[in-house]
Amino acid sequence: LNKNVPIFVCTMAYPTVPCPLHIFEPCYRLMIRRCMETGTKQFGMCISDPVKGFADYGCILEIRNVEFFADGRSVVDSIGKRRFKVIQHSQRDGYNTADIEYIEDQKVK
Repeated sequence: LNKNVPIFVCTMAYPTVPCPLHIFEPCYRLMIRRCMETGTKQFGMCISDPVKGFADYGCILEIRNVEFFADGRSVVDSIGKRRFKVIQHSQRDGYNTADIEYIEDQKVK
């Protein structure tokens, strides 16, 4: 998962940290549905950037559970997995996507 990764522009996310989300905007409802249907159950989280649309660094979130409501909203239970750097910003069907490369941390001895 490093080409056309869906990007949720919202808040800061970190590896190993739970990130509960309330999804109500139509573009993000579509994004979450696609993440679940394709089986990746992952998307990127970046903070907003006034010039580029979203920051050049973010964190991959893995969906652990989704509770869908009758009106289309959902509550997503996700957790941070890996940090990444954005190589190319793009869009798909109203939500942001990006080509990314993962950041490898130096292991502490």
